Amino acid sequence: MTVERPGITRHGSDSIQVHPMKDLNREKLCRILDAGESGNVQDFLNSLSPSDAAGIVSQLDKRRRERLFRTLSSDSAVDLIQHLPLEQVTQIARNLDPVRAASILERWPHDRCADVLERIPTRDARAILKKMNRKKAEQTKRLMAYPGHSAGGLMTSEFLAYPQSWTVGRIVDDLRRNRNRYAGYNVQYVYTIGKQKRLAGVLRLRDLLLTPRKTRLKDIMVKSILFARTDDRLETIAPLFHERQFMGLPVLDLRGRMVGVVGREDVAEALGDSANKSFLKMSGILGGEESRSMPLPRRLIQRLSWLSLNIMLNIMAASVIALYQETLSAAVVLAVFLPIISDMSGCSGFQAVAVSVRELTLGLVRTGEFIRVLSKEVLMGLVNGLVLGVLIGAVALAWKGNPYLGLVVGSALALNTLLSVCLGGVLPLFIRRLGMDPALASGPILTTVTDMCGFFFVLAFASALLPRIAG
Repeated sequence: MTVERPGITRHGSDSIQVHPMKDLNREKLCRILDAGESGNVQDFLNSLSPSDAAGIVSQLDKRRRERLFRTLSSDSAVDLIQHLPLEQVTQIARNLDPVRAASILERWPHDRCADVLERIPTRDARAILKKMNRKKAEQTKRLMAYPGHSAGGLMTSEFLAYPQSWTVGRIVDDLRRNRNRYAGYNVQYVYTIGKQKRLAGVLRLRDLLLTPRKTRLKDIMVKSILFARTDDRLETIAPLFHERQFMGLPVLDLRGRMVGVVGREDVAEALGDSANKSFLKMSGILGGEESRSMPLPRRLIQRLSWLSLNIMLNIMAASVIALYQETLSAAVVLAVFLPIISDMSGCSGFQAVAVSVRELTLGLVRTGEFIRVLSKEVLMGLVNGLVLGVLIGAVALAWKGNPYLGLVVGSALALNTLLSVCLGGVLPLFIRRLGMDPALASGPILTTVTDMCGFFFVLAFASALLPRIAG
């Protein structure tokens, strides 16, 4: 029999809010920690709900947070960290001594332990692994070997699996004998395995409990099974959970052996994490991850790296204006519309970028589907461009009473919107095909092209109609 521990539901979140009314509790905890009253720390945290305690702890400064986790028992520390953002748990593990960090992390599921250790320097991770339970350390190291957003990286290596020759009664007896061990488990499926741990079938726990005791697993198991390989990417796995109401999906290694289970919650969390990182990258946060609890130098590097590049790209876009200085001097009113046209076109393009990045993440679009994506975005760009062009043209006409000015700015916005929407749709596909991150690279490229083309369209059209606009 092979009995592995089933996955434990993840409770951590990426953001914890503390209500202002809880400031008094935070101040009280700070006073207890500063006074060194270790016994009172546990009593105080026990008086709070887990989410409230985590919210207060997340607001502590680095020194007090480390003191807190040195004070708590390992079990109490685990109860607390499962409600903290992963970034804070990573900082805590890195700053504690290896023995203490190991005593806390080895009580966590293998996959969560691997998530933390992957985020800290290799030297620190090795030191913690050396102090952990040997079996736990080996399981964790195996998970760390897989890419983060692959089935191997997302799976838990803790699951229930029995030989297909076993009877239902024998399995139920085993579950009852180990009820204390399984008490906190979130078991949805029981897997059946054949020789060399090869997956043979699966059945729901409910079906197992409602079947006569003498029935063998091989007679009731579902033999047609969907599964994932350890190297399958998130965009391959996610559609399977969208199409069917699986709670978990077995994961096989390259030899066909069952090595873990990736759960619906694991996939949902990974998709959310990917979406958050994409949003931050598109907003100019290098690496796609930042919190205000991070060291200031690291935050500065992440932001300034992108901002410095953006300066150069903006200079390139502004160079178009320099080519049409005489036109702009003769029709100063154009300066009012240049930023509007640039910004509105950019917004339209970023909408297309966001949809393409999301569809790439979910596996709904492939990197080679340029024509299909372009055909969908052309119509969107034409309609949006026409509507926005008419609106801005009408504003120009009402303001200056000059139909030619309205024609220039309206046509420029309509054409630039069409261009930005089409470019925004296909640019992420092209960037991903080159092996780059579309969320990080799409924004600066789209902004530069949109600005340059927007300025060019306005000033080129205005130059052609300059006598009628300047007059």
